[in-house]
Amino acid sequence: MTPFLAAGIYNAKYVNAQPIQRLVEEFERCDVFLPEPTMCRWANVCLDRYLKLIYDRLREKLNDYHVLHADKTPVEVRRDGRPAGSKRYMWVYRTGSLEVHPFVLYEYQKGRKADYPRQFLKNFGGICVTDGYGVYHLIARERKDLTIAGCWSHARREFADVVKSTGKEKRSVQESICFKALQIIQTMFRYEQGHVAPKMETGRAISYCINQESFLRVFLTDGAVPMTNNAAEQSFRPFTLGRKNWYLIDTIGGAKSSAIAYSIAETAKAKT
Repeated sequence: MTPFLAAGIYNAKYVNAQPIQRLVEEFERCDVFLPEPTMCRWANVCLDRYLKLIYDRLREKLNDYHVLHADKTPVEVRRDGRPAGSKRYMWVYRTGSLEVHPFVLYEYQKGRKADYPRQFLKNFGGICVTDGYGVYHLIARERKDLTIAGCWSHARREFADVVKSTGKEKRSVQESICFKALQIIQTMFRYEQGHVAPKMETGRAISYCINQESFLRVFLTDGAVPMTNNAAEQSFRPFTLGRKNWYLIDTIGGAKSSAIAYSIAETAKAKT
């Protein structure tokens, strides 16, 4: 396989979210017959021999940064030695969106327990922006050199959902705690929330902010820390788009290869 063919396969699948089978059909229309297993094998061999070296180097460089983002999303892997329906995840770690030389790293894992980010971040000392998932907070409590910063987009989301479901143009909504909370989050001014039943939607939104308060305040302590984890979520969009097309990954090896390929593709795109 030539470098041009390998690049074409990677671009079709990992950048343009096309299943390999569709690429097979494109080649067949040009009287070129390349079976899907052959192209997958070629792509995986090139990833293992060449792109993994770049991935490993980027992972080393990750520890030199001051601020990172982390997130995860489910992925279906058909043959990984576990019962059908078991949860598998693709994790993403990326540098801050304001970095001059940003990069993105995917990592496939069989679950979402604390061991996975604990291992990935073991040599990183700085600030990691995340959603409210508790395993990040657990790891931060274990270490003095790691700070977890919360995401205000997640804090805002439940308030926004309540306002949206009610209709934000109604006067009663504009006078509600939820509407005011949205304004407060936008301006970051302190506001007395009053008493709301904890099981109501508004109460749950407020409880989230209270429970996440220490993490949501981190951005106030360091100008390099963004208010949200949107950068990590945006880095997952190409993967989730591709997942809709190819639905599942066949093996663990394929999942790990996909993690490397998406890392290289998204890092290249982040630098443009």
